Amino acid sequence: MSSTHDHTPAHDHDQEHSHSGHGHSHAPANFNKAFAIGITLNIIFVAIEAFYGWRINSLALLADAGHNLSDVAGLVLAWGGALAVKLVPNARHTYGWKRATILAAFANALLLLVAMGGLAWEAIGRLMSGDVSLHAQGVTIMVVAGIGIVINTATALLFMRGGDDLNIRGAFLHMAADALVSAGVVVAGALTLWMGWTWLDPVVSLLIAAVILWGTWGLFKQSLHMLFDGVPDSVDPDAVRKLLQGLPDVTEVHDLHVWAMGTSQIALTAHLVTDTTDTAALLCEAEEKLHEHFEIRHVTLQLETPAYGQICGLRPGMRCQRE
Repeated sequence: MSSTHDHTPAHDHDQEHSHSGHGHSHAPANFNKAFAIGITLNIIFVAIEAFYGWRINSLALLADAGHNLSDVAGLVLAWGGALAVKLVPNARHTYGWKRATILAAFANALLLLVAMGGLAWEAIGRLMSGDVSLHAQGVTIMVVAGIGIVINTATALLFMRGGDDLNIRGAFLHMAADALVSAGVVVAGALTLWMGWTWLDPVVSLLIAAVILWGTWGLFKQSLHMLFDGVPDSVDPDAVRKLLQGLPDVTEVHDLHVWAMGTSQIALTAHLVTDTTDTAALLCEAEEKLHEHFEIRHVTLQLETPAYGQICGLRPGMRCQRE
């Protein structure tokens, strides 16, 4: 929709603002059921792993139980972010709580990076000490780790179709990473029992941690970038500027801003200098093209006459002057 704001009391320059995206729903798919199932399964697995770790006095299982407890925390964070998006905007939070999904994705990535750092530290400690506890308790650890593969893989699959949402992708990566860790434990445990290679478990753990850190670093950087209103990776700001400058009767574009309102909605504001009289057609074309080419759905455009465009207070190096 569009609305015209009259500024004629101060000067004779017309300005028009267009706001689009308010009538469109582009919220992520509902993952409430997936989160509930994933959290329940992982709480059960943590209890099983902690029980057997305590029963056979396995530090490996107890440590992994603590690591899997971080999975529960990660899923809770992601779910909280997804629920926050649905909160209705109000006078004090005019954009709502969409940014909670970005914060949840950042926290999830940070949590996973810390967990993998702890795993790598433990693996290095085992290499240095020559711990052979896995050889002595290999069967039990392999069985429990096998259960972890099933639970973590099933949970990851619940979030696979949400890859376009950074928050959901963070939950998927977290669970897929843990499935990979459990698989590595099973393989290392089998080879250790078969060949007696007590060094294999920590080496495999280090390799897995390196792979997960490599994949998670991108999520961490992207979510941090979006937290500070960076332009989403899917949008080329130069291409956006060229598109707006190429609109009929637009002579200049300034004060262009593109940022993520959440992990699945992009916003744009810009000032367009134009002398067109058919402002409705210009605004409609701009909104349609931004949506079509860049999936930008929340658009706010200020139309300025060439005279006002020269003295606009938000023009680089200028401040508003009344004639």
